[in-house]
Amino acid sequence: MRYLVGYGFLAPPALFIVLCVVGALATTVWRQVGTAIVLASVFCLFVAATPAFSSYLIRQLELEIPDDTGSGSAEAIVVLGADVQSGHGIVADRLGLLSLERLVFAANAYRQLHLPVVVSGGRVADWHTSVATLMKTALEDTFSVPVAWVEDRSRTTYENALYTAELLQTQHIKAVILVTQAQHLPRAVWSFERVGLRAIPWPAPRSVTKLDRLSDFLPNITALHQTSYALHEILGAWYYRLRY
Repeated sequence: MRYLVGYGFLAPPALFIVLCVVGALATTVWRQVGTAIVLASVFCLFVAATPAFSSYLIRQLELEIPDDTGSGSAEAIVVLGADVQSGHGIVADRLGLLSLERLVFAANAYRQLHLPVVVSGGRVADWHTSVATLMKTALEDTFSVPVAWVEDRSRTTYENALYTAELLQTQHIKAVILVTQAQHLPRAVWSFERVGLRAIPWPAPRSVTKLDRLSDFLPNITALHQTSYALHEILGAWYYRLRY
């Protein structure tokens, strides 16, 4: 319920569907007002589901990534956990696609820099195993990358930063390479800097604004998902600055 109230109704498509229902109900009393709400909601949903809009939002997020490339001063590599596919019965929890992509980035960073690795991420929702534990197993068994420290209490990006800083404080580490997707880097870097760690973003693939084909202006489910993800990062960044 906390996540539903905090973000669920603010994200497409839920927000626009709810507004459509509200507008439809309002037409029984205020026909013009209700019709205007329905039309505006449908238009916003259409725009949110277009690749042109979703790629623009993501590109704006990525422009906020710091240009810090001084990896020579880093003392550790921090990999942030993301999604987990929750297991059931004899099927164990498994890392999701976002988490696996971050492990690929982390393995590349380790092979170039040979710094100790920290994995960060706890248990959320119905997960049986922390994402940090799953990442440690995958890095060591699949990528042959040793993991020096495991932070498995965090449930948010800010907690990733806070608990990782507490963990590394005993090692007198002040600067880290931060591994995550490009869209997530601005909020993640801000969080780590906020708790006193210098965060150097590891290069991640950037998106390209899509404005050169007719299909870029036609809605699809992938673009709607990307818009929702981008808005999650934008709203999350505002929320973090207000709260922390």
